[in-house]
Amino acid sequence: MAEKLRTISKEDWSPRTKMGQMVKSGEISSIDQIFDMGKPVIEPEVVDVLLPTLESETLDVRTTQRVTDSGKRTQFRVVVVVGDRNGHVSIGVGKSDEMKPALDYAMRNAKKSMISVRTGCGSWECKCSIKHSLPEKTVGKEGSTVVTMKPAPRGLGLAANKVVRKVLTMAGVKDVWSFSTGGSNVYNTAMAAIYALDNLNKIKTR
Repeated sequence: MAEKLRTISKEDWSPRTKMGQMVKSGEISSIDQIFDMGKPVIEPEVVDVLLPTLESETLDVRTTQRVTDSGKRTQFRVVVVVGDRNGHVSIGVGKSDEMKPALDYAMRNAKKSMISVRTGCGSWECKCSIKHSLPEKTVGKEGSTVVTMKPAPRGLGLAANKVVRKVLTMAGVKDVWSFSTGGSNVYNTAMAAIYALDNLNKIKTR
């Protein structure tokens, strides 16, 4: 179940980067300005300030073991999806000896790799002017997993597997036809969905 993220306020934040200082001063007032600049987000607090309505949901929790000189060591690996349900979404992965730090690392990593999602109504069955679906077909690939998404008419909902559906929900997409091929690894599926959405940003529009 999705949970609202606890974010830092602008007043309590002491930025460490030039971009952070520009956000705190109000020179940068939206996350899309940063995307247009083509600059990476180094401080997660930048996203906290610009996207205060962020939510998160845990997609996968696994434990891994490795042998050290002192014996077997167990680590937690957490995969989360973070989004504002309004055109911004990301996937984060975190590892640690304890569950809570692994989750915190995953959240921070997700905030630093946020993408903008182009929505629209590209379905020939609908042709409305509301941005409820995708503008056109898109495909994303990670490892052996390939996720294909197609625009769908209003009211259809998210015809996709569980992982892709959670990513689309966090992105604010309401109607989509989707299918996946290849492996069913949760991380690969989530990242393939992210790449499919991000590929829409690389398509030139008239």
